[in-house]
Amino acid sequence: MSGAREKLCYNRRAPQACREMNPLKMPHWLAALVATMGGAGLFVATFLDSSVLTLPFIADGLVMELSRERPARMPYYCGMAALGSLAGCIWIYLLAKKGGEAYFHRHRGAHRVKGWVQRNAFLSVFIPGILPPPFPFKVFVLAEGVFQVPLRTFVLALFCGRALRYFIEGILAVKYGDAVLVYLIEHKIGFAVSVIAILAVLFVISRVLFRHPHPKS
Repeated sequence: MSGAREKLCYNRRAPQACREMNPLKMPHWLAALVATMGGAGLFVATFLDSSVLTLPFIADGLVMELSRERPARMPYYCGMAALGSLAGCIWIYLLAKKGGEAYFHRHRGAHRVKGWVQRNAFLSVFIPGILPPPFPFKVFVLAEGVFQVPLRTFVLALFCGRALRYFIEGILAVKYGDAVLVYLIEHKIGFAVSVIAILAVLFVISRVLFRHPHPKS
C-alpha cells in the first residue's frame, strides 16, 4: 500500500511536497486513515462528508485514486464509499425527522425543495445523490426527513444514487487514470451543470412518455 500512501499524500517530513501532490487539499489525518485502512477508511471519509463535515471532491478523489491503484478492488471501494455516505445521510435524516421543520428551515433554499420532495420522494434524493459538487446535497437529505419520506424509500434512493456515482467514477479512473480527477476539479461547475441538464432532459422525457392520460368526461 506504499504507492497509495504516497499518492494520498501522507508525508509528515515534506508538507510542501504533500500539498503539491494533493490537488484536493486533503487533511493529512484523513489521507493517513484511508492509506492505512483502505475501504474501511473510505467508509469513514464518506460518512463524515455526508454528515458532520463538508469535503467537496475528496470522497470522489479517494474512490478514483484507490480504484486506479488497485483496479480489482474497485467494486469494493465504490461499495464502501456508498455505504459510508448512506450511513452519514441516515444520521442526518433521523435528526431532521426528529427536529422537524424548524431544523430544516435554518438552511438556505429549503422552501424551494419542499414541493419537489413531496411529489417525488425517490427522485428528490436519488438525483442529488448522483450530482457532483458544488451542487447542494444535504438540504435534500434534510427535506426527506422533515417531510416524513419513508426510510425504506430514502435508503433505496440514496444508495442507488451514490453507488451509481461512485461506480462510474471508479470505472473511469481504472480506464483513464488521474486525468479524470484532474478534469473534474478543473471543470467542476461545467460538469455539474452538464449532468443537471442531462438529468433534466431525461426527467422531462420520462414524464412525457409515462404520464397518465386524463380520463374523458
